[in-house]
Formats: sequence, C-alpha cells, structure tokens
Amino acid sequence: MANALRWLMAPIWAAQIFTGAKSFCDNRILGSARLNERGLHVWRVKLANRLAEARRAKLGKRLSAADREAFARDGFILKRDFLPEAQFRALVAEIERTQVPAREMKQGDAVTRRISLDPENLKKLPACAAAVGDPAFQHLTRYVSTYDAEPIVYIQTIFAQVDKSATDPQTSVHADTFHPTMKAWLFLHDVEEDLGPFVYVPGSHRPTKRRLAWERRMSVNASRLDRLSSRGSFRVGPRDLKRMGLPQPQKFAVPANTLVVADTSGFHARGASARPSTRVEIWAYARRNPFLPFVGLDPWSLSPLKGRQAPIFWRLLDGLEKAGLGKSAWRDAGVVTAASPPAARG
Repeated sequence: MANALRWLMAPIWAAQIFTGAKSFCDNRILGSARLNERGLHVWRVKLANRLAEARRAKLGKRLSAADREAFARDGFILKRDFLPEAQFRALVAEIERTQVPAREMKQGDAVTRRISLDPENLKKLPACAAAVGDPAFQHLTRYVSTYDAEPIVYIQTIFAQVDKSATDPQTSVHADTFHPTMKAWLFLHDVEEDLGPFVYVPGSHRPTKRRLAWERRMSVNASRLDRLSSRGSFRVGPRDLKRMGLPQPQKFAVPANTLVVADTSGFHARGASARPSTRVEIWAYARRNPFLPFVGLDPWSLSPLKGRQAPIFWRLLDGLEKAGLGKSAWRDAGVVTAASPPAARG
C-alpha cells in the first residue's frame, strides 16, 4: 500500500519542485537525502534567488538608491516616522476604538490575533485604508517581496506569556523558507528591547557560499531535524551564524511609527518577552511561487478577489475542519478591538 501511494504521489512531488513547496517531510523528493546530497535543495535556492534578483531589478526604480542599498546590505528596510504625525495619531486612535471580527492562533505561550484588512473591514477603518494604500508602503513591500502584487495586510496583536505553557516557537531564530519572501511591521507603539521585539540577522538574506553549504547540510539531514525545520523553516543557532560569517541577531527596539520591511528568507525571530506583554502593529505578508519570471499577473488584484485572501483562507480552513479533514489553528475570536484580552482557551 505504501509503495502504491508513493507511485501515485510521485508526479505531484515532482511538480512541487517548481513551486514554493518547502516541507522535506511531506514530499519524498524534496526530502530525499540522496538528491539533496547531489544538490537539489541548493539548486532550488540558487535559482529562486536569481529570479528574485531579476524581478527586484524591474521594481527598483520605485525606491530610492539609499533604500535599495540598505536592503542589499541588510535584508531589510527600516523607516522611522513613516507616516505624518497627524495621520499616525489618527491611525492609532482608530485601531484602539474600532471593534471588528478577528481570528487568533496560540503557539506555545503566545497568542497571535489578526484582523484582516479586507474591503469590508477597511470601510470601518479609513485610517488603515490610507496607511496600507500609501504608495510608499506598497512600493517597499512589493520590492522586498519581488512581485508587483498586493500583500496580505492585517492588524496584528502579539500577546506574550499568556500562560505557563511551552515557549513560543517564533522566538527561535529561523528562516521562513528557502526563497525570498516578505513580511512588514508598522509598529503602533514604542517597542522595548525586552518585550518581544522583532529580531533579524543583518545580511542573512544573501545566498553566500557559506549559507549555501549550510543549506545543503540541513537539507541532507532534514529527516532528523526538529519538526519546524523538517517542514522547511530551518532553525539556526549562534555557532551556525558564526560559521556562515554572519553577525548575531539585531533587536529592533524602535519607536512607534517605525516601519520594517524584511526578507524573511533571512534569519529572524520574535524576541523573547521578559514578562506578559501586548504588541499591536500593522502587519503585511507576501509569498508567491518563487520560480515565476514575471513581476505582475496577480489574480488577487482582480475584483472580487482583491484584498480578500485572508477571509477566503480562513473560510477554507473552517470548511476543511467541518469536513473532518483537520483542525484550523485560526480560531474565531469574535468582534473585538485589537488589544482586547485574548479568548480564554482550555
């Protein structure tokens, strides 16, 4: 039976080589130690990065030379005082008072709440609509993501140390996947160094010879790694960083109204929190098939799909759960403000 299933899945596994599929444990071809010894994983990393560089070159004219240089050097772009002061104050006040539907996910001792900034919610949140529609926000996020496509944007709240359960896995330094991808944070309040700041290893987005050698070792040993690493989100330690010639992680203890846009194929984490804390931010995300040569042709930019990726994804997870095909990690949190206490969990 197992051999029959393997033959049935083989064409699907082979096709996934040319997609963003990253899990070594769910795809026998991607997870093959023999193929990765011969360079399969490293070949995917190198090809994905070459294509990303070509796409970014087409989008680069929208950014200043200073921003392009900062990104090439560090793997992130940081903008303090991103929004005009009056606009930022209006944004914070709107988010603090407005109640909208939310979802929550618990990982270890942390709860992540997300409020989708889809067209329906943006009608209630005009300051949010202005912020995420700002050309500077769109240009930066699209450049780092390497695609001229709208990112998925949320109001995100991180509740740290909500109980005494296991450590939040997001506090381990890691790469999200094998190819360039984008996440962005517009922080609504000052971020303290000991209360879960964003953490990034500058320069770790570059596929250097040392990084590629490390990627090869990890891919060959993927079946023996921790669960998240074996699913394609490699965890990295201080000794690994030193062997790759990389610095130790930088903490982003930054003032309110700071925007950080980062390539999260570079090593990053959520900093540990010294005590229970709440952090509210505008959070954006973009990850597309890394092997497409063109920057545009985004079906999600067309009506009626425009801006609705998050609610469609959540409804799909709900449908699969109702059908008995798994349990959604994103639970309905009701109608709340961004900073309302997280839902009680058993």
